[in-house]
Amino acid sequence: MPSSGPDRPTPPGAGAILTLAAIRRARDLIDSRYAEPLDLDTVAREAGYSRYHFVRAFRAAYGESPGRYLTRRRIERAQDLLRSANLTVTEVCHLVGFSSLGSFSARFRELSGVSPSQFQREAHRRGPPPIRGASC
Repeated sequence: MPSSGPDRPTPPGAGAILTLAAIRRARDLIDSRYAEPLDLDTVAREAGYSRYHFVRAFRAAYGESPGRYLTRRRIERAQDLLRSANLTVTEVCHLVGFSSLGSFSARFRELSGVSPSQFQREAHRRGPPPIRGASC
């Protein structure tokens, strides 16, 4: 790839592409380690940005803050587990990275419109029986 320099100017849009690649690396980190305790500094460091610049760039790229994205990914995974595995709501809560059942239930209801236990009951009533003891 040609380098930029005095005789080779940086192509238009190159900075935006580099920013998007950096933000995507951070998003991939969130996606792969969603169940672990992740703090903003760790994720921003993956992108090579300060936490404040990272939050602005992430929101511009994905339309939501990194914290909101992480919460949404955890709830999506919780829905999968509640739908398909024979686990308690508390077990699912901890498997997806929440340390507080109250916070998990509040965020779950906020994003899905129902409580985790109601979601699980409805999913089991509609679909195939859950996989026994599966923690996926």
